Amino acid sequence: MLPAIQSSISGVRAFGKKLDVQADNIANVETDGFKKSRTVMSTEDNTGVRADIQKVDTPGPPNPEALVDPTAEKERSNVDLVEEVTAAIPTTIGYKANLKTVQAEEDMLGSLLDAIG
Repeated sequence: MLPAIQSSISGVRAFGKKLDVQADNIANVETDGFKKSRTVMSTEDNTGVRADIQKVDTPGPPNPEALVDPTAEKERSNVDLVEEVTAAIPTTIGYKANLKTVQAEEDMLGSLLDAIG
């Protein structure tokens, strides 16, 4: 695979993974005891981007239901909805930018192959 396409595809995968994690966090904002995750992105041996998922163990706010129901979770979710939605905007832009780059590289390769023959 061409290095430029490989790099862009790794970006699509990494940003896709980050969007999945953010969507999971948003979906569980009201799930008592849920712990959010974060995606940490880093370069990977000059071949692209790597995305690793890490749990965030900070406590959520106290769950008032736990005062009357001993089986209820002691704390609420530690997800901040505003933070998650705000963080999803640049993640979506990064995902789309990498998709556009893959498409442009594919178009250029197709044009080159047409010119050759």
